[in-house]
Amino acid sequence: MKVNLQWKPYKVWHPQTCKQSNGKVEPEMQATLTAKAASDRKVWFSMWFLGAVVTFGAAFFPMFYRLVDGRNRHFQNEAQFEERIAAYVKSRGKEPPSGLEPIKKRNAKLWAASIILIVPAFIIVYLLSKDLAEHEQKQDTYLAAALPQRVFMPQTIPLTSYVLITIVTLGVGIVYWLYRVTNLYNAHYKAHLAVEKELSRLMEEQNSVQHM
Repeated sequence: MKVNLQWKPYKVWHPQTCKQSNGKVEPEMQATLTAKAASDRKVWFSMWFLGAVVTFGAAFFPMFYRLVDGRNRHFQNEAQFEERIAAYVKSRGKEPPSGLEPIKKRNAKLWAASIILIVPAFIIVYLLSKDLAEHEQKQDTYLAAALPQRVFMPQTIPLTSYVLITIVTLGVGIVYWLYRVTNLYNAHYKAHLAVEKELSRLMEEQNSVQHM
């Protein structure tokens, strides 16, 4: 029996508004997604900022380390995500798009330690913002080329505005910028997991049809 698997319309995942998909995935895939969620650890800005106040700034060192390390881990896992996308596209008889250009890994320990000099803290926040903006734009382009329907919408990251606010406030605005970039990464991790879960559901449906 020949069955054509139809693409089912579903939500376009935006990092700031995403919700968990209702689609079900197999236990093995669910375990993979759970491990992925554990890898993309959420950073609670309020907790770390209060800790920094209590410790006279010392808590900023592990906070910056977790931000940079989390960024590295997430970007490194992108290759596995692309492989799953490529497998799905091939299963539909199409040629997958070329992979995303990897974003450079940053030394989390070195950058975290460097904030003792103050100025590197501004550089780190800028680089984190720029890297995420580039990553989301490339990911959106890749997914749009691979899948028949848009599933991801990049966040708006106004780098120029953040820089101007920081300059006008003589550096104090970096606190707001750090708050924003922390939440932007948290939102991205959540949206990315939602997209992977939806992709897993589609792949499971594809496998089920092929075995009929």
